[in-house]
Amino acid sequence: MIDHGGDIYSLMDETGLPEGEIIDFSASINPLGPPESVVNEIKKQLKNLIHYPDPDAKRLRLKLGNIFNISPESIICGNGCTELIYLIARTMRFKKILIPAPTFGEYEKACRIANPESVLIYYDLKKAEDFDINHVSFINTIIKNKADAVFLCNPNNPTGRLIKREDMLEIAEAATRQKVYLIVDESFIDFCPDGSVIDAVKNNPYLVVLRSMTKIYALAGLRLGYGILPLGLVEAIKKQKEPWSVNMLAQIAGVAALEDSHYKSRSMRIIKQNKVILENGFTRLGIDYTPTAANYYLLNSLHGKKIAEMLRLKNIIVRDCSNFRGLDDTYIRVAVSSKKHIKMLLKYLKDYFDRTKDFSYTINL
Repeated sequence: MIDHGGDIYSLMDETGLPEGEIIDFSASINPLGPPESVVNEIKKQLKNLIHYPDPDAKRLRLKLGNIFNISPESIICGNGCTELIYLIARTMRFKKILIPAPTFGEYEKACRIANPESVLIYYDLKKAEDFDINHVSFINTIIKNKADAVFLCNPNNPTGRLIKREDMLEIAEAATRQKVYLIVDESFIDFCPDGSVIDAVKNNPYLVVLRSMTKIYALAGLRLGYGILPLGLVEAIKKQKEPWSVNMLAQIAGVAALEDSHYKSRSMRIIKQNKVILENGFTRLGIDYTPTAANYYLLNSLHGKKIAEMLRLKNIIVRDCSNFRGLDDTYIRVAVSSKKHIKMLLKYLKDYFDRTKDFSYTINL
């Protein structure tokens, strides 16, 4: 089984279909696609592909520094957020790491590769509590276990649950008192920006914030992310970084995307509307879903595995969540897609349940 969403290629190989005929609910990417301004800027810059990219991504870091009112020297850009996760783990070689379960699997993988003798401590999230983190309990767990690093995904993947900013700041303060590095992965924070703690990094020598530009700006194919780090960590991590990992087009796309505020506001409006359609559909179908602050839903159904298989036969991919620690094959993750694709998804789900259950109803879209 593929460890991540977005694997349209195996289905293309199975069916012979072109990628345009596969509907991907497994990767939580903005359904609007990349901003037109970004596409136009990329086209204009194609003639410059003969040149190497700027290894320091100076223009992009300067733009990010201006937007967040932070020093560009505290920013490192990467080939997606995932490169930065591995860079941090490789540089720091943490010995004892605390992570929630379920959460994004690359934290554990990166730490184990960097230090095979590392110890992973899991903070189990409970479905009965909507997979929320109780920040007081979590702080006590940090203190009790004497970890040297904590990874938190906020909002969490795959649950979509958000730790409130004030609670995250308390966790960060507690981690600092314990001299524990807190790495906060805000890859999906653009969908709930009030939760970000990016501004707290400059005053906290143990806080790292990672961000992705592939989700809200639909740039997954270009791979682009960045990290805001305490200045004391920046040079150490740069020494571990491969040169030219962020290509020229990704850097250009990043700058252009950050300048397109209209695209972001339009995206938020449409995604909010489409979330309502999905939630209403799930409710009418009797499908259990976890309320989310992000652009995806964690669904729980005894039919989870069969639903995923049925949808695959319809050339629709959803994220099988059985390889997340703490979940099983009754869980699937569904992205907030376009209204057209959402209607198709809900129709196929209704048809499936009409065949497997002795009841009928209509979904009004």
